[in-house]
Amino acid sequence: MVKQTSHSCVVLLILCLVWGDLVLGWFHYGSQGKTQQQQTRDTEDSTEQSCLCHLTGVLDDCFCDIESIDVFNNFKIFPLIQKLIERDFFRYYKVNLKRPCPFWADDSHCAIKDCHVESCPESKIPVGIKSGNYNKYSQAANTIRDIKECEQAHELGAINSTLSNQSKEAFEDWAHHDDAQDHFCGLDDEMSPEAEYVDLRLNPERYTGYKGPSAWRVWNSIYEENCFKPRSVYRPLNPLAPSRGDDDGEGFYNWLEGLCLEKRVFYRLISGLHSSINIHLCAEHLLDETWGKTVWGPNVHEFRRRFDSAETKGEGTRRLKNLYFLYLIELRALSKVAPYFERAFINLYTGNALEDSITKELLLQILNETKAFPMHFDESSMFAGHKIEAKRLKEEFRLHFKNISRIMDCVGCSKCRLWGKLQTQGLGTALSILFSEKEIKNLPENLPSKGFQLTRQEIVALINAFGRLSRSIKELHNFRTLLKDHR
Repeated sequence: MVKQTSHSCVVLLILCLVWGDLVLGWFHYGSQGKTQQQQTRDTEDSTEQSCLCHLTGVLDDCFCDIESIDVFNNFKIFPLIQKLIERDFFRYYKVNLKRPCPFWADDSHCAIKDCHVESCPESKIPVGIKSGNYNKYSQAANTIRDIKECEQAHELGAINSTLSNQSKEAFEDWAHHDDAQDHFCGLDDEMSPEAEYVDLRLNPERYTGYKGPSAWRVWNSIYEENCFKPRSVYRPLNPLAPSRGDDDGEGFYNWLEGLCLEKRVFYRLISGLHSSINIHLCAEHLLDETWGKTVWGPNVHEFRRRFDSAETKGEGTRRLKNLYFLYLIELRALSKVAPYFERAFINLYTGNALEDSITKELLLQILNETKAFPMHFDESSMFAGHKIEAKRLKEEFRLHFKNISRIMDCVGCSKCRLWGKLQTQGLGTALSILFSEKEIKNLPENLPSKGFQLTRQEIVALINAFGRLSRSIKELHNFRTLLKDHR
């Protein structure tokens, strides 16, 4: 009895402390007569929490709330998707990192020889990779300081193209298998003679030192030329835009809200992708580099610089909400494409029957979870107007996105380019799925379909891109904890 009473008292004490802290927080802005020391402490606490305190509630253009996504992702999806992307089928991505920028000359601050990735000798590239095979799965988606910074960016952004002999032999087997399947369209990077397989586990997405005008130019081109925006309307905090004094973006968001749903969605998807990439760079930041050893980890200061409401004039919360919106879009695509993978003859082929069986079982488990999510984005509201106008808008939507995928060839850092291309292709595949509902519904149970198919490349990009979004939302939870600890 004494022990139980003692235990109850401890629990009650903890609850009182927590409740007291909450009450103080609720009455923070209404309290009067505080000492200067108390006011200073409250200001500091408010600043620490300003990154994420407004990241709550229902998202625009859909009926899902952020809290539901957090629970669903962090407890159900994230553990499964991390296991899946470790499987051999999803570990290797074929990409051409040598294609020149089609829009401007390479002017990145790392445009010197030592900042480029050296390709593997042709003699070491497996025949299955060099032959540019089709796949069975779908339609094609179509100064000294500067030098030192550049050398660091080269080292941090370099692609590790190491592949074991066993992996190379497996690729040849994969290629022969895919050659035996139906195919209908040529693929971009897959068909390029300069494309090569990259082991994604050896090339994680993280801070590389790539920054400045070259990086700004890439994102500026994406936003200014491809997001249906007139040049007279400037994005908030655009480093390449003319000075606008204390502009808080009101004009921009008034313009954005006046757009049709499809164009709003397009902007929010690109903004969400940008936010996700920035979170990865903050979560896997270079914290220390001494004696040839590098230490990676979360950089709270960098996170606040990019997302804190005070430091971004309120932009941080909007950016993070767009990340959640993008997550919902790709989540919806996975739920819609489930029937495609549920067919018995669809095999995630690597040549190892046991490996392939485990991989597909894990994928189907994830797809079942996505189908059970109760608050999906309703894509039927898009392109639902007059048929001719809807068709024109849909094609414009597709061409704008295709142009953004080409801009990824202008990224001056090889590792950044790798992950930019993968995540762009993953999003493009998700959009293709959402716009192919009829074709997916009419899939034959035991035969390939010319109406809808996915290539190996598209499947790898789709799952890894969603894995990146899942990781971003999980990292937001980690940053919440770090910000709270800093208090």
